[in-house]
Amino acid sequence: MELNLKGRSALITGGSRGIGFGVAERLAAEGCNLHLASRSADSLDAARKKLVDTYGVMVSVYPLDLSSHDNAVNLVKSCGSVDILINNAGAIPKGSLTGLDDKPWREAWDLKLFGFINVAREVYRDMSARKSGVIINVAGTAGERPAAEYIAGSMANAALMTMSRALGAESVKVGVRVVAVNPGATETDRQVVRWKALAKKDLGDENRWRELTTGFPMGRLASLDEVASTIVFLCSERSGYTSGCVVTVDGGASWRV
Repeated sequence: MELNLKGRSALITGGSRGIGFGVAERLAAEGCNLHLASRSADSLDAARKKLVDTYGVMVSVYPLDLSSHDNAVNLVKSCGSVDILINNAGAIPKGSLTGLDDKPWREAWDLKLFGFINVAREVYRDMSARKSGVIINVAGTAGERPAAEYIAGSMANAALMTMSRALGAESVKVGVRVVAVNPGATETDRQVVRWKALAKKDLGDENRWRELTTGFPMGRLASLDEVASTIVFLCSERSGYTSGCVVTVDGGASWRV
């Protein structure tokens, strides 16, 4: 399907690995020029090389910590006007209300919650002035099905869902669409490492890790392509009437008993 994204520009935070890089690859395949941000300069350089060599698009990289407000503002200034923002940086540790101390809680929210807000605020100002643009906030299904043992992540994801719904309902008045995407358990490199470690511990063979994922919908994790392709479609004019909503890609897991 032609998505009419050729020549557009996209800023992807957390864009060097996992879902962020999966989205970057698929946007590059559509002919988008990219701005990638993450903490790791080495990962960014590797991502840029692969994208440029494979797709021939322009790729700029920004190794920085988006938990800093100033870094978020400076990133957007450095990128200039972009057509698409994919907010994807950050992960939040597990822990209960009494089990997670203030420091890791705040540090995680500074990146995954306030980092999203700070980047979106700066990008949205420019998109509003141009009356065009798409913002995708990659949150997570814990916002839909909160768990006490993952309370900081559940709360942050719920906040990002609410932000996307509230802003996306009004942003269409100035030609901007805002959508949240909630991926479920996804077969990223980081998740495969985790499952392999569990398989080695429980089954004695890391290569049997898929046997541990049969309890998920369809007997498996979501593929990276399934999640990334959904996000790229939402960025396109093919999904031009989609705003102020949350799209969940988890095989129905959030609604299972």
